[in-house]
Amino acid sequence: MTDLTPSGSAPSQEQRRKPRSSKVIVVLPTYNEEQNLGALLERIDDALAEEHLRYEVIVVDDGSTDGTFDVAERYRGPVPLSIYRHNVNQGLGATTRDGLYIASRASEDNDIVITMDADETHTPGLILRMIRMIREGHDVVIASRYQPGARVYGLTLFRRIVSYWASLLVRILFPTSGVRDFTCGYRAYRAGILRQAIATYGEKFVEAEGFQCMLDILLKLRELHVVFGEVPLILRYDLKRGKSKIQIGKTMLQSLALLARRRIEAWQRSLATSHVQRK
Repeated sequence: MTDLTPSGSAPSQEQRRKPRSSKVIVVLPTYNEEQNLGALLERIDDALAEEHLRYEVIVVDDGSTDGTFDVAERYRGPVPLSIYRHNVNQGLGATTRDGLYIASRASEDNDIVITMDADETHTPGLILRMIRMIREGHDVVIASRYQPGARVYGLTLFRRIVSYWASLLVRILFPTSGVRDFTCGYRAYRAGILRQAIATYGEKFVEAEGFQCMLDILLKLRELHVVFGEVPLILRYDLKRGKSKIQIGKTMLQSLALLARRRIEAWQRSLATSHVQRK
């Protein structure tokens, strides 16, 4: 990790006892989310504390220029919260990478790591369903816009069409059992699988810079033959305050370039395997 400074830490396991059960670690990459972060932290606490789950939140502030860091500081104490900061903005890829790597070091194999957007578009109540699926045997559970029962509010028709066709393209190029939504950042990971992926790929586990990092993570996990599952997402873009940070054109081009690169790499691996088998 680069240019990352810890600011305080959540209470230790010894201080926050127990019963012994899997811990839930919620990773929130944030950038200029002053208007949304406080309400989201309250909703996460309501959802998880009500079920008496052991949990902590890791906020990675990507060089915000508004009051995001101050909001997070105010909630540290009422919420079991750790805060890390990039001194300058590095993008979603680097912020997601740092959050996942921090979570992997703070977790044991049977813990559950949740990633979600910090802009209130992802409803924390869904975490409970995702946790249940992990405990039932899935390694990664994705909140999907393309499962029966999913709903999308507040997103333009153009954005919906682009997202749908992008999903269809990825499914054609990289068919993956249990996955229809490759780009949504709302996910649950079995910590043991996350640690395995980081051990396998090292710093390259999350190497894409922008929003396409979520696609790349799944493509890499796909190579580890993990068990994927999905739950229907109610995407509440109408609750988001502030402007969207995604640049549609740039993200589309970067995602297409990533898909082409990964498809070529898969083809090369297949050729190498065939060559070895013929010997």
